[in-house]
Amino acid sequence: MSRIGKLPITIPGGVDVKIDGQKATIKGSKGELSLVMAEPIRASVEGSEIQVSRPNDERESRALHGLTRTLIYNNIVGVTEGYSKGLEVVGTGYRVQQKGTSLELALGFSHPVIFDAPEGISVSVEGANKITVSGISKQAVGEAAANIRKLKKREDKQDIEALINEVQAERMRRSEQSQRDKQRSREREAAKYREGIDKRIEDCLRMNGKIP
Repeated sequence: MSRIGKLPITIPGGVDVKIDGQKATIKGSKGELSLVMAEPIRASVEGSEIQVSRPNDERESRALHGLTRTLIYNNIVGVTEGYSKGLEVVGTGYRVQQKGTSLELALGFSHPVIFDAPEGISVSVEGANKITVSGISKQAVGEAAANIRKLKKREDKQDIEALINEVQAERMRRSEQSQRDKQRSREREAAKYREGIDKRIEDCLRMNGKIP
């Protein structure tokens, strides 16, 4: 991470960056974001670039160096381009509708589930099952998308074990049925074979006058 921290960050046109002690405020066309940098990391604006520095090469300082540089860069991207995440609602009868700044989701419950977009986050719906979460904060967009995913919890361990047992039981039933079908087929083939042998013997005896 320290190698990332040493890379200067180019300030795009139309972006205003202010460093006040440990606080970095970045303002762009899409909004404004602030970041409080962890000690002992420092940042400074040098011309059209931001330089992030650390006072020593201790392990924690190296980790914070790269992390801080990444967070500042993410904020610059956020206020200039923004972030978005796409989600898809998948399930029989599942669907989603937009209600103003909120989402109304049908997730297999007896009632619809409402998701209210937090401040700084916008949501949009395409079709009946595609959601786009947008905002200037990468972290906030990720958290909002994660919260939407949590609205329909996945099956717990008990449910999964029950499903596995059900699948295994069905496979065993089909295997047993297949074995019975094969056994019946073999018995039919054997009966036909015996019937053929008996017919041949009968024909042979008739040809030799043994039977009328």
